[in-house]
Amino acid sequence: MHIPAFISDLAVMMLTAGVITILFRKIKQPLILGYILAGFLTSPYFPLFMTVEDTEAIHIWSEIGIIFLMFHLGLEFNLHKLAQVGSTAIVTTIIEVAGMLAAGFGAGQLLGFGIMDSICLGGMLSMSSTTVIIKVFDELNLKGKKYTEMVFGTLVIQDIVGIFMMVILSTLSVRQNISGGQIVFSLGLMVLYLIIWLILGIYLLPTLLNRAIQYMNDEMLLVVSIGICFGMVLLADWLGFSTALGAFLAGSLLAGTLHVERVEHLTKGVKDMFGAVFFLSVGMMVDPSMIARYAVPILVIIVVTLMGKLVFSALGMLLSGQNLENSVSGGLALAQIGEFAFIIASLGNKLGLISQFLYPIVVAVSVITTFTTPYCIKAAPFVVRWLENHLSDRLRTKLDRYTSAEQQEEEQDSDWYAYIKKYFFRMTVYGGIMLVAVMVGVRGLEPLLASRFPDFPSKILSCVFIYLVMAVFVRPMLNLHNNLFTALWLKQVSFHLPLIVLNAMKLVVIALIAMIPMVAFFDAHPVLLALAVTVVLLAFPKTGLMATAYLQMETRFLRNFNERIIRQEERAGRHQTWLDQKLYIMSFIAPEDGDFLNRSLGSLSWGMRYNVYVVKIRHDGRQYILPDSEMTIHAGDKVFAVGEEKALMNFYALTRLEQTKPLRTLKQFMETDYPDVENALSVCAIKIYGDEDFAGKSIRQSQIRTQWDCLILGLQKDGYPIIMPDPDMLLTRDDILWVMGSNNHVGQLAARYVNLAD
Repeated sequence: MHIPAFISDLAVMMLTAGVITILFRKIKQPLILGYILAGFLTSPYFPLFMTVEDTEAIHIWSEIGIIFLMFHLGLEFNLHKLAQVGSTAIVTTIIEVAGMLAAGFGAGQLLGFGIMDSICLGGMLSMSSTTVIIKVFDELNLKGKKYTEMVFGTLVIQDIVGIFMMVILSTLSVRQNISGGQIVFSLGLMVLYLIIWLILGIYLLPTLLNRAIQYMNDEMLLVVSIGICFGMVLLADWLGFSTALGAFLAGSLLAGTLHVERVEHLTKGVKDMFGAVFFLSVGMMVDPSMIARYAVPILVIIVVTLMGKLVFSALGMLLSGQNLENSVSGGLALAQIGEFAFIIASLGNKLGLISQFLYPIVVAVSVITTFTTPYCIKAAPFVVRWLENHLSDRLRTKLDRYTSAEQQEEEQDSDWYAYIKKYFFRMTVYGGIMLVAVMVGVRGLEPLLASRFPDFPSKILSCVFIYLVMAVFVRPMLNLHNNLFTALWLKQVSFHLPLIVLNAMKLVVIALIAMIPMVAFFDAHPVLLALAVTVVLLAFPKTGLMATAYLQMETRFLRNFNERIIRQEERAGRHQTWLDQKLYIMSFIAPEDGDFLNRSLGSLSWGMRYNVYVVKIRHDGRQYILPDSEMTIHAGDKVFAVGEEKALMNFYALTRLEQTKPLRTLKQFMETDYPDVENALSVCAIKIYGDEDFAGKSIRQSQIRTQWDCLILGLQKDGYPIIMPDPDMLLTRDDILWVMGSNNHVGQLAARYVNLAD
């Protein structure tokens, strides 16, 4: 029986790689270098050893290797991890990547490379090696130091930049002279699809997996995970993006589920196998004659890599407010290129964008800079001391003052940071969903309906679909007033204009998106129609049906998004903070000159305007628990109000009330101020079992406020807390309901439904 050449080739490669990697492990060198050496020994460029014959099949397997490497990179990445990297990692990555792109392009031009070779060289030099850095940090026992955390954060952002680079390469492969506008359009389209995939993945995938996992053994979960990976690869390819993007996205979707560790464990062997084939194929492309021919360019590029990464990475960390020691140490740790550069080079080679000689040059630079990495990290203290000794006293003092001032400013402007972060998250996610709804309606639904209905009805039905989807997400996208907005508005008058502009931008974006169907479908004046539609969209979401639909979707999304963190906290034995520890209570004596005196609570609308809720008023010796909207506040009344800490602080500032004592949590308030008497405030947690008469109803429909005279302070849905929930929020089975009222009323409510559950 004749054995196919591919099987004999694989046997030669795996046996060689096995022996070489054992030797490399013994001499404490990265296994990647061992795979590259094994690939070189089995390549046609080293005829003294057994040579691989079916190189085409090996390259196909290497592409599968890239898919699994990117899939596992996605498994290690999630949005929580991205949110934790901080501004230092973002600033460092922007400066380092921009600097190395320029330095690599300049070096390529000086060495006589072509335009595309120089661009791709800059892109490859901007990517550091996550594998090498983690290994060196482990061996030198450096994990836990501040600069290592900054390096890991920078590597996370670099991975994202690498994905964008691959998208750009795929776009450039269509035409060498593609315009900048087309590149921007492709990147924008990628971001749009990325947002939708992530949202749908977070919304659907954890729920589906949680329901199906009980039927899956390890073999089935492995098959399902690989199926999701290659399904996303096919989808990305169909949309015109790289297969690596699809694999990365599949991994990132699974990274947010409870089962990611199990998936990672099951697929690790497959990833190691195909990843080894990829790095073997890298070594097979190393041509010694090319390396000898391009020895000078290799040396030049090594110097550019080491010096450029040190300078630009350290500069980025300095500008983000880090001190000289952390900045230089981080810059030296990032001074190498690695596996992502191979992936970019492999893609560029496959698409015909780079010359053949560039691949072995990049491999040679990567091998040498991998060897130098531990020595660079060890040299950091000497470099820092040298710089401190040679910097002028004036410059050193200025640098110290700048970094400390920047850190202090960051702390002072934490409200701005949180507001901008939340603002762009909502703008991107909800705006992206609405834009995709428009694209689906215009490009998909309308042509489909036009084949079955007359032209005008098909356009009307498509518009109805588009604007119904938009109406669901207009409300959360706007969210014009919140605690952060109010805090910034009160902080400085100069903040008013940017806050107004940011809110106006939301309205402009909604109007522009609403205009697209009008331009595409109708000859009437699109601006006037779009404005009319926008007004309707702003009013329509206030109806209970639309609000409830959105709140249900948002709650499931956020619960799935935070599910893994909640379960990790539970497994670690760290009990979550209950709502009575997250909500605070304030009390004040109504002054003689208060502008809110003799006005009903309903007309004051403190709940809607400030997220502050009056829960008790003491007037003429009588106590009114949960006063109704008709009750008024008089001078000398003692008023108790509940809200989040920032909301209460904003309330003090807006009403110009004097804060006479610090805020207390509800838990502290109940423990210190109130005995067990009938007319005292009380807080109680009630679990919903599904048989209650309010189960499956919204808070507004539950009549808990009117029938039981109790206020719902919050919900906890499968561990996810919702403070001061919207009246249209549904009460569902297994929710934990936090209510406040008098001891008597809360006790009756609790007794009624505890007995029902029993």
